[in-house]
Amino acid sequence: MALFAHGFRPFFLMAGLVAPTAIGVWALTLAGFSLPEGPLPPMRWHAHEALGGFVAAAMIGFLMTAIPNWTGRRGYSGAPLVALATVFLAARFAMLPGSPVPIEVAALLALAPLPATLLLVLPALLKAKAPRLFGPPALVLVFWSGQLMMLADEAGWWTTPGWAAGQLLMANVALLLVVLIGGRIVPSFTLNALRKTSRPAEAQPLPGVDRGAILAVAAVAVVDLAAPGGILAGLAAVFAAAMVALRLSRWHGLRTLRWPILWVLHLAYALIPLALAVKATSLLAGAHWASGWLHLQMAGAVALMVVAVMTRATLGHTGNALVAAPAAVAAYVLLLAAALLRVFGSAALADPLAAQMAAAVLWVLAFLLFLAAYAPMLVLPRADGKPG
Repeated sequence: MALFAHGFRPFFLMAGLVAPTAIGVWALTLAGFSLPEGPLPPMRWHAHEALGGFVAAAMIGFLMTAIPNWTGRRGYSGAPLVALATVFLAARFAMLPGSPVPIEVAALLALAPLPATLLLVLPALLKAKAPRLFGPPALVLVFWSGQLMMLADEAGWWTTPGWAAGQLLMANVALLLVVLIGGRIVPSFTLNALRKTSRPAEAQPLPGVDRGAILAVAAVAVVDLAAPGGILAGLAAVFAAAMVALRLSRWHGLRTLRWPILWVLHLAYALIPLALAVKATSLLAGAHWASGWLHLQMAGAVALMVVAVMTRATLGHTGNALVAAPAAVAAYVLLLAAALLRVFGSAALADPLAAQMAAAVLWVLAFLLFLAAYAPMLVLPRADGKPG
């Protein structure tokens, strides 16, 4: 089956399915619908599935695609991929509201896919003998440790560090991965495109800024784990926002406006310093309007970068031209609007619930458009007839 011919296929598809489900079902509860009791309370289920479902699926799809490219091995396919996808899907059903699976069992299922992925790719990493390749998998393991904190708290295995610490760790590691991986692909793809024009451009790095931006966002994660919600966390966010914005300013983003497949990468990266700045405003100034900063970080920067990478990778690895379909461009815009409305609309409008509901509708529509455009590519054989 083409669906299991390459690692990105089932997991990008499941990411596109989990994202609207996690938000859409939660929006129903906000509208007054009562959900059946499941392993997690509705709000915690919504938070867990956004991180441990949607983001985790995208991470697995990325690792299963990138590591063959990094190591020169064949792509992951067949029985191991089917087994991994089955475990991931079983975890999603076990966690659903109304599921009769006890939280202790559902938690074990939900915790299984990321370690299983890392074990699957470990032989290729060891054979490559390149220590730098272990960076993203190591961060995925830290991301998983945040999931472990969340589910251990709910299952009663331990309560400290608990749900809140684990959720924040997962969100911050996801952001760090966006900073790290986006910092490689965004300028690379941009310069490659500009070199084919009449006005080619070259990289304009500033000494220490690239590494400094990565370290600054890593420091945000460490401070939030050790001393969340305080002045130190706010100052760390300020510094990280400045460093990431300075790094982004060197990448010729304004020259990509003719290519949606490129400008969405710059837009997603620009949401990182914006989210960090809003976070700093909330922590240092106590501004009520900035209290939704975590949604700007996750529904904005992380989600938009995930969709940007999934659309580009799907096109490239299924033999299609690297041109964003109109449905994909609409999805980019709707995702941005959903994130901004969720954060700023809830504070600016007289009815915050209406803003949240409208943001949820835009989010769901964005992923329905993504699925309409890209699900056929993920399920059907490559357009060029090649394997994979």
